[in-house]
Amino acid sequence: MERSLTRDGRHAIGAAQMCAGMLIIPFLDVFAKLLGASHGPFEITFWRFFMQTALMLPFVVWLGLWRIPPGTLAMQASRGLLLAAATVFFFAALQHLPMAEAIAIFFAQPLILTVLSAVMLGERLRFRRIGAILAGLAGTLVILQPSVVAFGLPALLPLGSAVAMALYMVLTRKLSSDVHPYQMQFIGGIASMLVLATLVLVGGMFSLPGAGFAALSPQQVSWVIGMGLAATLGHAFIVWAAGNAPANLLAPFQYVEIIGAAALGYLVFGDVPASSTFLGVGIIVASGMYLLHRERQLDQRRHAAVSPRGTADRTE
Repeated sequence: MERSLTRDGRHAIGAAQMCAGMLIIPFLDVFAKLLGASHGPFEITFWRFFMQTALMLPFVVWLGLWRIPPGTLAMQASRGLLLAAATVFFFAALQHLPMAEAIAIFFAQPLILTVLSAVMLGERLRFRRIGAILAGLAGTLVILQPSVVAFGLPALLPLGSAVAMALYMVLTRKLSSDVHPYQMQFIGGIASMLVLATLVLVGGMFSLPGAGFAALSPQQVSWVIGMGLAATLGHAFIVWAAGNAPANLLAPFQYVEIIGAAALGYLVFGDVPASSTFLGVGIIVASGMYLLHRERQLDQRRHAAVSPRGTADRTE
């Protein structure tokens, strides 16, 4: 019984840590949206990964994470570039859309990930999952349709971010058993920073929109630092949460991010989400929760199939 309470206590701590991370990450979007008034999305994303790399360096040095597992360097770099692409899409969206709408559209990502996991990782895609995915995509369209009317094609940018993030998660799953998460963050940050710096410099030379470096004022420097701290601390809470609770228990708490984004969007920018956004979010959350419920049931069945009768009662 004591062990069961200890396990449940760790799960509760993990859930609280995930909620904390999801409430911190919208501050990253606030700083990016503030910077977007005078800087392009490529430059803002460069500074985001510059700060990530600088803040992760002490952990890499302290833990001695210099040895790269054979055959993973290209995949780690690609993973970082996918995250950079997702970030560029999302920061570009924040220059046109309210935060709550952008994040609500982005939350099609778990549904896209389910499809990509079936295609790229060989995971089974059952009939009920297909129904939940279609329902979630319908919820995305409920949000997207008035957003496209109001904001035009930039309303599609969060959807591009969701696709890139889903591909990023597929590579993360492939690497997670072989590579330390801090090393993944560090190498991904370096790869992204180098590519983004090249794009910004070349784009500045040819006067491409959204590219080129611009001088940062002292206030904007503080926003860059805040962006890096919010990203690093938010993702640290997510890593800590993963150490205390299983992924299928933590995943529903990702939707807390929508609450934080809506609150900060209103307090900082005066944004009020449209009524269709609330309806679409409700459909997406219900679809995601159903997918997680089915995944948990399948995990329990697999566990029961491989465990001797009564083993779970003795070890929990």
